[in-house]
Amino acid sequence: MPPVTLEDRREVICAVDIGGTKFEAGLVTLRGDLIDRARVPVDPDVGPQSHFAALAGIVTEQLERAREHHRVEVLAIGIGSAGPIERNCETVSPVNIPSWNRFPLRRFLIELTGLPVYGDLDAKALALAEGWLGAARGVRNFCAMTVSTGVGGGIFVDGDLLDGDSGNAGHIGHLIVEPGGRRCGCGARGCLEAEASGTAIEAITGRSPTEPTYEIMQRTGRLVGRGAAMICNTLDLDLVVVGGGVALGFGATFFNAAQLELDAMAQIGSGPPPRITQTRLADRGPLIGAGAVGIRHMRRVVGV
Repeated sequence: MPPVTLEDRREVICAVDIGGTKFEAGLVTLRGDLIDRARVPVDPDVGPQSHFAALAGIVTEQLERAREHHRVEVLAIGIGSAGPIERNCETVSPVNIPSWNRFPLRRFLIELTGLPVYGDLDAKALALAEGWLGAARGVRNFCAMTVSTGVGGGIFVDGDLLDGDSGNAGHIGHLIVEPGGRRCGCGARGCLEAEASGTAIEAITGRSPTEPTYEIMQRTGRLVGRGAAMICNTLDLDLVVVGGGVALGFGATFFNAAQLELDAMAQIGSGPPPRITQTRLADRGPLIGAGAVGIRHMRRVVGV
């Protein structure tokens, strides 16, 4: 009889997505199906323990639904978190949740659930999801970007997700795309995040990024295409997959401008020119990605 693999078991990952405006939790099967989910808004005016209490409520709800409704066992907790983070989400410091400064999220979730907990950056989680089931399926060299409240990225080279020394590889938001431009939270000027994130757009225009002008959609796409070209030229990538509320909300105007800039600036490789496309998993992507983080670590532990 062949050995039992993770895919054969009636088990799921409890996926947790830590965003700037909401927390989500869901149940992701080992084949990538999202079978349940819950969300709660992030209240910007409360302290760190109140944030965790809100998150704990939906995580506990999902664990109960796994047991009582779906009749499956939760194997582990997988986290995709806005950064910066310490490796495995030992601590998280999401820029848009200031009271979570080096918050020990992994320890608190282990104490809450008694389960193994594994975490990574949200954009790296998205890269795992899109490479597994989405727009980058079958592609060995690609970048996934989130253009939302902030700008993040996850990079696959030769079929492997880059982690970096501290686990924070892929901070594409801190590529300089406008030398001498706006001051970024990191201290530099002209970072992609300081010029093209939702926060930056609101500061530049005085308008919500949900109410953009045609010019700001084009400019944002052009700057993202410029950053994508830098990554593609440096790492010889085939594809850039872009998601996040700003990019998807700006739609075709954004993506056409991004592709034109990518075509103009990515001239290094000898193969087909890299292309830019939107994420395929839509609003399921962050939770499927968090589930993929859990599965990735479980494979290392179980050796399957």
